Amino acid sequence: MARSNPTWGEERIAAELLLKLGLRVSPRTVRRYMARGTGGGGRGAVAQRRATFVRTHAQAVVACDFCVAVTATFRVLYVFVALEVGSRRLVHVNVTSHPTAAWTLQQFREVLAASHAYRFVLHDRDSIYSPWVDTAVVAMGVRVLRTPVQAPTANAFCGRLLGSLHRECLDYLIPLGEDHLRKILRVWRLHYNRGRPHSSLGPGLPEPLLGLRAIPITGHRLPDKAWVVVRPILGGLHHEYGLEKLAA
Repeated sequence: MARSNPTWGEERIAAELLLKLGLRVSPRTVRRYMARGTGGGGRGAVAQRRATFVRTHAQAVVACDFCVAVTATFRVLYVFVALEVGSRRLVHVNVTSHPTAAWTLQQFREVLAASHAYRFVLHDRDSIYSPWVDTAVVAMGVRVLRTPVQAPTANAFCGRLLGSLHRECLDYLIPLGEDHLRKILRVWRLHYNRGRPHSSLGPGLPEPLLGLRAIPITGHRLPDKAWVVVRPILGGLHHEYGLEKLAA
């Protein structure tokens, strides 16, 4: 797993083994078997009082932010993401070459269009979030939370998400254009929500597939009459692992 997925660290591999294959192995044990120089990582922090508020209302908070990506022809594209803080589910991602307040408002409409239990939208003080955008968002039935001045870690959840997006996707793929980047992000979003274990969830998946029974935890041995199947993601940049029963 470490060789096939160079951005994965020991915690990610241990979570993959536990959730997908039912093997309980500590991250320290995984590290012992990893080749030197493999694995990645990264952490974010947030002020205590704000963190306490966000944790208390996590299920009702949607955090959003922008990042940039550069195409093969050196065009700069802007990526908008919206994250459900409680579940860590990436609810929306889109791309534009010319971000405007009107375009940003449309992204909020798409996030808040369906029935939801969100009460707060969290974003920074970028000028793209103009006062009339916030007024329109409030009219959708949520309250806007603007981060404090010069406090980039106040939106640490989106910061961690965007860091993962770069470390696990954009740093290794060069989009050919806006449509190509949108397709890449669509695939990575599904992987992020349904195939990528999140240590903050226990580990767990933000959007586990319905109808799948939980993998029994068997210690250090695979279940009898089962084998490991591998599905490549983004051309083999990542892989998703699972168990299938052997044919009788």
